[in-house]
Amino acid sequence: MSNSVIYGIKNCDTVRKARKWLEADEQAFTFHDFREQGINADIINQWFELADWELLFNKRSTSFRNLTDAQKADITKEKALQLMVEFPTLIKRPVLVQDNQILIGFKAADYQAWFK
Repeated sequence: MSNSVIYGIKNCDTVRKARKWLEADEQAFTFHDFREQGINADIINQWFELADWELLFNKRSTSFRNLTDAQKADITKEKALQLMVEFPTLIKRPVLVQDNQILIGFKAADYQAWFK
């Protein structure tokens, strides 16, 4: 398996747990902080190829609650993409990508299964 890339923001508790799990399991990974390094439509579109966009778009986030009513209305795949580029914290975290596969969110059991 090739090196994994984990996308998220460094001050997110769930991202911290995922990174700690990867380090404890001695898994090689690169961390991409999309608040600091940004995220573009090309990367998000690649994720949309690998997973349902609705799994990636976090409607339970503070970022979503802070959107205007107009922004929250009639969310389509295209609108979600635009909003996620503009407000990366709308992306459910963390996003783990490896060998054209994607794992969204963090559960230790899911990571255990993924890396075994």
